[in-house]
Amino acid sequence: MTLKCAYQQGIERLRSARVPEPELDAWYLLEYVTGIGHAAYYADPEKEVPEEQMEQYDRYLAIREGRVPLQHITGRQEFMGLEFLVNRDVLIPRQDTETLVEEALKLLKDGSVPKTGGRLRVLDLCTGSGCILLSVLRYAGQDIDGEGSDLSGSALQTARENAARLGIEARFTESDLFENLKERYSMILSNPPYIESSAIGKLQEEVRLHDPLSALDGGPDGLTFYRKITDESREHLEQGGYLMFETGCSQAEAVTDMMRRAGFCGITVKRDLAGLDRVVYGRYIRQEEK
Repeated sequence: MTLKCAYQQGIERLRSARVPEPELDAWYLLEYVTGIGHAAYYADPEKEVPEEQMEQYDRYLAIREGRVPLQHITGRQEFMGLEFLVNRDVLIPRQDTETLVEEALKLLKDGSVPKTGGRLRVLDLCTGSGCILLSVLRYAGQDIDGEGSDLSGSALQTARENAARLGIEARFTESDLFENLKERYSMILSNPPYIESSAIGKLQEEVRLHDPLSALDGGPDGLTFYRKITDESREHLEQGGYLMFETGCSQAEAVTDMMRRAGFCGITVKRDLAGLDRVVYGRYIRQEEK
Protein backbone atom coordinates (compact mmCIF):
# COMPACT_ATOMS: atom_id res chain seq x y z
CA MET A 1 0.00 0.00 0.00
CA THR A 2 1.24 3.51 -0.77
CA LEU A 3 1.82 6.23 1.79
CA LYS A 4 -1.11 8.21 0.42
CA CYS A 5 -3.49 5.25 0.59
CA ALA A 6 -2.32 4.32 4.08
CA TYR A 7 -2.85 7.88 5.29
CA GLN A 8 -6.35 8.10 3.77
CA GLN A 9 -7.26 4.72 5.24
CA GLY A 10 -6.07 5.91 8.65
CA ILE A 11 -8.18 9.06 8.44
CA GLU A 12 -11.28 7.11 7.49
CA ARG A 13 -10.85 4.59 10.28
CA LEU A 14 -10.33 7.21 12.96
CA ARG A 15 -13.17 9.38 11.67
CA SER A 16 -15.52 6.38 11.77
CA ALA A 17 -14.45 5.75 15.36
CA ARG A 18 -15.27 9.42 16.16
CA VAL A 19 -11.70 10.13 17.21
CA PRO A 20 -11.10 13.89 17.49
CA GLU A 21 -8.84 15.35 14.77
CA PRO A 22 -8.57 12.12 12.74
CA GLU A 23 -6.38 13.71 10.06
CA LEU A 24 -3.80 14.81 12.60
CA ASP A 25 -3.67 11.54 14.51
CA ALA A 26 -3.58 9.40 11.35
CA TRP A 27 -0.62 11.45 10.18
CA TYR A 28 1.27 11.29 13.48
CA LEU A 29 0.89 7.51 13.62
CA LEU A 30 2.03 7.12 10.02
CA GLU A 31 5.01 9.36 10.64
CA TYR A 32 5.85 7.48 13.85
CA VAL A 33 5.78 4.10 12.10
CA THR A 34 7.56 5.03 8.87
CA GLY A 35 9.84 7.85 10.04
CA ILE A 36 8.77 9.87 6.99
CA GLY A 37 8.15 13.58 7.49
CA HIS A 38 5.87 15.91 5.56
CA ALA A 39 8.51 16.88 2.98
CA ALA A 40 9.30 13.25 2.09
CA TYR A 41 5.61 12.37 1.99
CA TYR A 42 4.69 15.12 -0.45
CA ALA A 43 7.77 14.40 -2.55
CA ASP A 44 6.64 10.80 -3.12
CA PRO A 45 3.14 10.01 -1.77
CA GLU A 46 3.01 6.89 -3.97
CA LYS A 47 5.94 5.28 -2.21
CA GLU A 48 5.10 1.80 -0.97
CA VAL A 49 4.89 1.22 2.77
CA PRO A 50 6.80 -1.93 3.77
CA GLU A 51 4.51 -4.73 4.93
CA GLU A 52 5.82 -4.82 8.50
CA GLN A 53 5.32 -1.05 8.84
CA MET A 54 1.79 -1.33 7.46
CA GLU A 55 0.98 -4.04 9.98
CA GLN A 56 2.28 -1.86 12.79
CA TYR A 57 0.26 1.10 11.50
CA ASP A 58 -2.87 -1.04 11.48
CA ARG A 59 -2.22 -2.11 15.08
CA TYR A 60 -1.72 1.45 16.24
CA LEU A 61 -4.85 2.63 14.43
CA ALA A 62 -6.83 -0.09 16.19
CA ILE A 63 -5.51 1.05 19.56
CA ARG A 64 -6.36 4.68 18.77
CA GLU A 65 -9.84 3.62 17.62
CA GLY A 66 -10.27 2.38 21.19
CA ARG A 67 -9.64 5.98 22.32
CA VAL A 68 -6.26 5.30 23.85
CA PRO A 69 -4.44 8.66 23.67
CA LEU A 70 -2.01 9.08 20.81
CA GLN A 71 0.69 9.96 23.32
CA HIS A 72 0.27 6.63 25.10
CA ILE A 73 0.81 4.85 21.80
CA THR A 74 3.98 6.74 20.93
CA GLY A 75 5.07 7.23 24.55
CA ARG A 76 6.03 10.82 23.74
CA GLN A 77 4.65 14.34 23.93
CA GLU A 78 6.26 17.62 22.92
CA PHE A 79 6.09 20.48 25.41
CA MET A 80 7.94 23.79 25.18
CA GLY A 81 9.90 22.37 22.25
CA LEU A 82 11.16 19.44 24.34
CA GLU A 83 10.18 15.78 24.04
CA PHE A 84 8.84 14.17 27.21
CA LEU A 85 8.18 10.53 27.98
CA VAL A 86 4.56 9.96 29.01
CA ASN A 87 2.51 7.01 30.20
CA ARG A 88 -0.54 6.15 32.29
CA ASP A 89 1.22 7.34 35.46
CA VAL A 90 1.39 10.99 34.43
CA LEU A 91 -0.87 13.66 33.02
CA ILE A 92 -0.14 14.24 29.33
CA PRO A 93 1.46 17.71 29.01
CA ARG A 94 -0.86 20.19 27.31
CA GLN A 95 -0.15 23.41 25.45
CA ASP A 96 -2.24 25.42 27.93
CA THR A 97 0.37 24.66 30.60
CA GLU A 98 3.09 26.36 28.56
CA THR A 99 1.56 29.66 29.72
CA LEU A 100 2.62 28.85 33.29
CA VAL A 101 6.18 28.09 32.19
CA GLU A 102 6.38 31.25 30.09
CA GLU A 103 5.22 33.47 32.95
CA ALA A 104 7.65 31.82 35.37
CA LEU A 105 10.52 32.42 32.95
CA LYS A 106 9.62 36.10 32.62
CA LEU A 107 9.78 36.57 36.39
CA LEU A 108 13.03 34.63 36.73
CA LYS A 109 14.66 36.68 34.01
CA ASP A 110 13.55 40.11 35.28
CA GLY A 111 15.40 39.64 38.58
CA SER A 112 12.39 40.04 40.87
CA VAL A 113 12.51 36.51 42.28
CA PRO A 114 14.32 36.35 45.66
CA LYS A 115 17.22 33.98 46.19
CA THR A 116 17.60 31.35 48.88
CA GLY A 117 21.07 31.45 50.39
CA GLY A 118 22.29 33.23 47.30
CA ARG A 119 20.64 30.78 44.90
CA LEU A 120 17.33 30.57 43.08
CA ARG A 121 15.32 27.57 44.26
CA VAL A 122 12.23 26.49 42.33
CA LEU A 123 9.70 23.87 43.47
CA ASP A 124 7.15 22.20 41.19
CA LEU A 125 4.31 20.64 43.20
CA CYS A 126 2.35 17.79 41.54
CA THR A 127 5.18 17.55 39.03
CA GLY A 128 3.94 14.48 37.11
CA SER A 129 6.16 14.05 34.04
CA GLY A 130 8.33 16.95 35.23
CA CYS A 131 7.52 18.97 32.12
CA ILE A 132 6.99 22.27 33.98
CA LEU A 133 10.08 22.12 36.15
CA LEU A 134 12.40 20.75 33.48
CA SER A 135 11.25 23.34 30.92
CA VAL A 136 11.88 26.16 33.39
CA LEU A 137 15.34 24.80 34.18
CA ARG A 138 16.21 24.39 30.49
CA TYR A 139 15.18 27.87 29.40
CA ALA A 140 15.82 30.10 32.43
CA GLY A 141 19.39 30.78 31.32
CA GLN A 142 20.73 30.74 34.87
CA ASP A 143 21.75 28.34 37.60
CA ILE A 144 18.67 27.19 39.51
CA ASP A 145 18.16 24.50 42.12
CA GLY A 146 15.05 22.69 40.91
CA GLU A 147 12.90 20.25 42.84
CA GLY A 148 9.76 18.42 41.78
CA SER A 149 7.41 16.63 44.16
CA ASP A 150 4.52 14.26 43.64
CA LEU A 151 2.51 11.80 45.68
CA SER A 152 3.01 9.15 42.98
CA GLY A 153 6.31 7.29 43.01
CA SER A 154 5.60 6.02 39.50
CA ALA A 155 5.13 9.56 38.22
CA LEU A 156 8.41 10.59 39.82
CA GLN A 157 10.21 7.75 38.07
CA THR A 158 8.94 9.11 34.75
CA ALA A 159 10.08 12.62 35.73
CA ARG A 160 13.55 11.32 36.60
CA GLU A 161 13.76 9.54 33.24
CA ASN A 162 12.79 12.77 31.48
CA ALA A 163 15.45 14.71 33.38
CA ALA A 164 18.09 12.14 32.45
CA ARG A 165 17.08 12.10 28.78
CA LEU A 166 17.17 15.89 28.59
CA GLY A 167 20.41 16.19 30.55
CA ILE A 168 18.84 18.48 33.16
CA GLU A 169 19.75 18.27 36.83
CA ALA A 170 16.78 18.26 39.21
CA ARG A 171 15.76 16.62 42.47
CA PHE A 172 12.49 14.71 42.80
CA THR A 173 10.81 14.00 46.14
CA GLU A 174 7.85 11.77 46.94
CA SER A 175 5.55 13.91 49.05
CA ASP A 176 1.89 14.62 49.74
CA LEU A 177 2.14 18.30 48.84
CA PHE A 178 4.52 19.82 51.44
CA GLU A 179 4.57 16.85 53.82
CA ASN A 180 8.19 15.83 53.10
CA LEU A 181 9.43 19.28 52.05
CA LYS A 182 11.18 21.26 54.78
CA GLU A 183 12.92 24.07 52.90
CA ARG A 184 11.96 27.47 51.54
CA TYR A 185 11.83 28.31 47.85
CA SER A 186 12.16 31.36 45.65
CA MET A 187 9.23 30.20 43.52
CA ILE A 188 6.61 27.49 43.85
CA LEU A 189 4.86 26.31 40.69
CA SER A 190 1.88 23.98 40.49
CA ASN A 191 -0.60 22.59 38.02
CA PRO A 192 -2.68 20.74 40.62
CA PRO A 193 -5.75 18.56 40.04
CA TYR A 194 -8.58 21.01 39.38
CA ILE A 195 -11.50 19.16 37.80
CA GLU A 196 -14.65 19.03 39.93
CA SER A 197 -15.26 15.47 41.11
CA SER A 198 -18.75 15.39 39.57
CA ALA A 199 -17.35 16.45 36.18
CA ILE A 200 -14.80 13.63 35.84
CA GLY A 201 -17.33 11.34 34.18
CA LYS A 202 -18.05 13.95 31.49
CA LEU A 203 -14.46 14.25 30.29
CA GLN A 204 -13.27 12.84 26.96
CA GLU A 205 -12.56 9.12 27.08
CA GLU A 206 -8.88 9.78 26.37
CA VAL A 207 -8.69 11.80 29.60
CA ARG A 208 -11.27 10.04 31.78
CA LEU A 209 -10.02 6.51 31.13
CA HIS A 210 -6.30 7.04 30.63
CA ASP A 211 -5.02 10.02 32.61
CA PRO A 212 -4.40 9.22 36.31
CA LEU A 213 -7.48 10.14 38.36
CA SER A 214 -5.26 11.57 41.09
CA ALA A 215 -4.00 14.17 38.61
CA LEU A 216 -7.53 15.23 37.66
CA ASP A 217 -9.82 15.20 40.70
CA GLY A 218 -9.74 18.54 42.47
CA GLY A 219 -12.53 17.77 44.94
CA PRO A 220 -16.20 18.84 45.04
CA ASP A 221 -15.56 22.35 43.67
CA GLY A 222 -12.21 21.69 41.98
CA LEU A 223 -10.42 23.98 44.42
CA THR A 224 -9.28 21.58 47.15
CA PHE A 225 -5.61 21.60 46.18
CA TYR A 226 -5.49 25.37 45.63
CA ARG A 227 -6.66 25.92 49.20
CA LYS A 228 -4.10 23.53 50.70
CA ILE A 229 -1.20 24.77 48.60
CA THR A 230 -2.01 28.45 49.13
CA ASP A 231 -2.24 28.01 52.88
CA GLU A 232 0.82 25.79 53.35
CA SER A 233 3.06 27.51 50.79
CA ARG A 234 3.48 30.51 53.08
CA GLU A 235 5.81 28.49 55.30
CA HIS A 236 7.85 27.39 52.28
CA LEU A 237 8.37 30.65 50.40
CA GLU A 238 11.21 33.09 50.81
CA GLN A 239 10.20 36.64 51.67
CA GLY A 240 8.79 38.03 48.42
CA GLY A 241 8.71 34.59 46.81
CA TYR A 242 6.19 33.71 44.12
CA LEU A 243 3.38 31.16 44.15
CA MET A 244 2.23 30.37 40.60
CA PHE A 245 -0.74 28.22 39.60
CA GLU A 246 -2.26 26.90 36.44
CA THR A 247 -6.04 27.07 36.87
CA GLY A 248 -9.14 25.93 35.07
CA CYS A 249 -10.52 28.68 32.85
CA SER A 250 -13.34 29.54 35.30
CA GLN A 251 -11.29 29.34 38.52
CA ALA A 252 -9.05 32.41 38.35
CA GLU A 253 -11.36 34.63 40.38
CA ALA A 254 -11.73 32.08 43.20
CA VAL A 255 -7.98 31.37 43.32
CA THR A 256 -7.19 35.10 43.26
CA ASP A 257 -9.54 35.65 46.20
CA MET A 258 -8.07 32.84 48.30
CA MET A 259 -4.51 34.05 47.62
CA ARG A 260 -5.43 37.60 48.56
CA ARG A 261 -7.03 36.44 51.82
CA ALA A 262 -3.91 34.39 52.56
CA GLY A 263 -1.77 37.53 52.37
CA PHE A 264 -0.38 37.34 48.84
CA CYS A 265 0.09 40.61 46.97
CA GLY A 266 0.56 41.71 43.37
CA ILE A 267 -1.78 38.94 42.27
CA THR A 268 -1.87 38.63 38.49
CA VAL A 269 -4.04 36.62 36.09
CA LYS A 270 -2.67 35.63 32.67
CA ARG A 271 -4.61 34.24 29.73
CA ASP A 272 -3.60 31.41 27.42
CA LEU A 273 -3.47 31.56 23.62
CA ALA A 274 -7.21 30.89 23.46
CA GLY A 275 -7.87 33.99 25.56
CA LEU A 276 -8.93 32.00 28.63
CA ASP A 277 -7.75 32.70 32.18
CA ARG A 278 -5.01 30.14 32.76
CA VAL A 279 -2.38 31.31 35.26
CA VAL A 280 -2.70 33.05 38.63
CA TYR A 281 0.32 34.15 40.62
CA GLY A 282 1.34 36.44 43.44
CA ARG A 283 4.10 37.23 45.94
CA TYR A 284 4.13 36.45 49.63
CA ILE A 285 5.52 39.11 51.95
CA ARG A 286 5.25 38.37 55.66
CA GLN A 287 3.49 41.09 57.61
CA GLU A 288 6.30 41.67 60.08
CA GLU A 289 8.72 42.24 57.19
CA LYS A 290 6.61 44.62 55.14
